[in-house]
Amino acid sequence: MFTAVSSAERAPLGRRELIAIIAVTMSMNAMAIDAMLPALDDIARDLDVVDGNQRQLVVGVYTICVGIGCLFPGSFADRFGRRAVVLFALGVYSTMAVFASLAPSFTVLLVVRGLAGLLAAGLIVVPSAIIRDLYEGDEMAGLMSMIGAVFVTVPVIAPSLGQVILLFGSWHWIFLVMAVLSALQAVWVWFRLPETLVPERRQKFHFQGILGNMGTALTTRSSIGYVIGSALVLGGVFGYINSAQQIYSESFGIDPSLFPILFGATAAIMAVSNIVNSRIVVRFGARRVSHTGVMIFILVSVVQLWSSYAHPGNLYWFVALTSINFALLGFLMANFSSIAMQPFANSAGAASSVQTFVRTFGAAMAGMTIGQLFDGTVQPFAWSLLVLSICGLLLVLYSERGKLFSPPQPGRPRIPHTGMAGTP
Repeated sequence: MFTAVSSAERAPLGRRELIAIIAVTMSMNAMAIDAMLPALDDIARDLDVVDGNQRQLVVGVYTICVGIGCLFPGSFADRFGRRAVVLFALGVYSTMAVFASLAPSFTVLLVVRGLAGLLAAGLIVVPSAIIRDLYEGDEMAGLMSMIGAVFVTVPVIAPSLGQVILLFGSWHWIFLVMAVLSALQAVWVWFRLPETLVPERRQKFHFQGILGNMGTALTTRSSIGYVIGSALVLGGVFGYINSAQQIYSESFGIDPSLFPILFGATAAIMAVSNIVNSRIVVRFGARRVSHTGVMIFILVSVVQLWSSYAHPGNLYWFVALTSINFALLGFLMANFSSIAMQPFANSAGAASSVQTFVRTFGAAMAGMTIGQLFDGTVQPFAWSLLVLSICGLLLVLYSERGKLFSPPQPGRPRIPHTGMAGTP
């Protein structure tokens, strides 16, 4: 049985290990989505799913329930600390993955996936609160980008991992591997991640206070436009994830064994752009970088829409343009998130919860809608990217009161917490 590990017994956690442990924790959520993609056909066949688009619900139900589940863990983390909530989420994730591997029907599988999303949402909520505990300003955006660079490697490798597992076993084994990975991550968190919420910042756990903190996060003008804007842009990505397997197999007719390679190729470039963003964001500022990024995203989406009509069925156009849009996300998501979290140093958990709820639930609903609009072509996806990114820019303009490209707002790392090695 594990025993508590005090900060005195724990070797100091350096910046690199902090980036790694946070990124891997967040990656468990991406693993639950992307590792499933090569197995959707097998799941549909084994569990008697007739409707081709219905198979997407294995992904869509999970992402929607994650979004709903995001409402709760931040407030618990503000009261009981960050570590406890992360460890609980990892335990639930592992348990539900085992249950999913044993699901006797498609309905049971969807129920288990929904519960996993609801109860393990802390894996994507609490990491932002941990980083906000330790960093502020453009320094926070830089660190979030480095975490993103590690995090986005999961969409690259997860489909390939799922494909490899299918070579040696059934889709049930994908869930069992997820359970083992989550258990290993829980061990790492238990022994190495210090508590970053200092006692004086702990919030009393009462319903009125929670609603107040969440209401403040939802009504702060300088923040909410970035939250909803990122949800819309991310919704286009979720639409791609939901329908990618069908796009490549039905729209372009590729061999199923090539799907993980193509899917990973479009996502791999995002890791590079996150690293580049972490280098430039402190110099140029999160606002200047992200505002430029969203405008270029809109222009690329215009070309994507044109190519969907001018070059239907052309795989090269689609992969190239989708890869560029994925690359641009590296200059948007981390910066949008850090800007949105800046006003909430004293209630980072609750703010992270409600912001992640809006971002994830909104993106999941948009993504599932886009996926269900799949008609054998990439045109619905292309239209969605353009419309959602334009709306995202308008929301940013709302938060910025019509003024873009504000100068950098450098911030220093906050005072290190016990268990952190020197200055973060």
